[in-house]
Amino acid sequence: MKIIFAGTPHFAASALAALLGEHQVAAVLTQPDRPAGRGLHMTPSPVKQLAQQHGLQILQPATLKGAETQHLIGALDADVMVVAAYGLILPKAVLQLPRFGCLNIHASLLPRWRGAAPIQRAILAGDRESGITIMQMDEGLDTGDILLSNSCRIEPGDTAQTLHDKLAGLGATSILEALRLLQKSGSAGMPPGNSQNRLTPVKQDNDAACYAAKLTKSEAQINWREDARQIERAVRAYNPFPVCHASINGTMIKIWQAGLCADQQGEPGKVLVADKHGITVACGAGALRLEVLQRPGAKAQPAAQFLQALPVKPGDQFADN
Repeated sequence: MKIIFAGTPHFAASALAALLGEHQVAAVLTQPDRPAGRGLHMTPSPVKQLAQQHGLQILQPATLKGAETQHLIGALDADVMVVAAYGLILPKAVLQLPRFGCLNIHASLLPRWRGAAPIQRAILAGDRESGITIMQMDEGLDTGDILLSNSCRIEPGDTAQTLHDKLAGLGATSILEALRLLQKSGSAGMPPGNSQNRLTPVKQDNDAACYAAKLTKSEAQINWREDARQIERAVRAYNPFPVCHASINGTMIKIWQAGLCADQQGEPGKVLVADKHGITVACGAGALRLEVLQRPGAKAQPAAQFLQALPVKPGDQFADN
């Protein structure tokens, strides 16, 4: 099939790499280059870097609302547009340009976790599974018909990064499966038939929908009055961004890995134990053992190394949120 691909981060690049092996990618849409790194050098997105390696046509409009951009997309005469974490709103005029419309690779089992941060919100909520939904895009926010979905288990130790990596791979295989079925059925909008041979659009249950709000740095500041289990989920959900943080003895530290100590209690924020295994801190219910930490200007370190550079002792108190 002749495809236009729209995406920006590593999650999307995994899908593009898979599509290149089976389909004709007529052009790639990706966000404009952004400043990144300590030097804030203008840096192309992972999708752009992959597209450059394969000599693909690249379009980087700041918006898709302009008539000129829409004309360029229409002139490509694509069968379908595949969208994955693109970051720009697709106007109705663009949604209607490809022959079979636009298919979105979404990192949740819709209608659960519509929105910008489905991976992190699933971990925060304690969900036991996530997955990929291939959706026929409409003008709403992740509200289109479900064409195909594949689930994966959220393991107890999964961080946003590890779950992202699993879903990126699952997204790549899922879009290939969806496009094979699309070719058989002739259109993503055809009436339901044999589910093994064609895509069957399913309306989302809007009453079951929930919203995955965009992440903010402020929400990653730990409130020790919360249940230790919820804080442990936050540590995993905000790894690698925005990373949970808290202040002790006047120093703000980042917490990359932590474990539950449900049998220990104390005043929220008070250090109960500080040894080579970790810094155990009392929470509103239970306690949390901080195992991998990072002080300003240093790399993340296991607790044993961290304590050599920044001594913390039982009785020390983390600052209130």
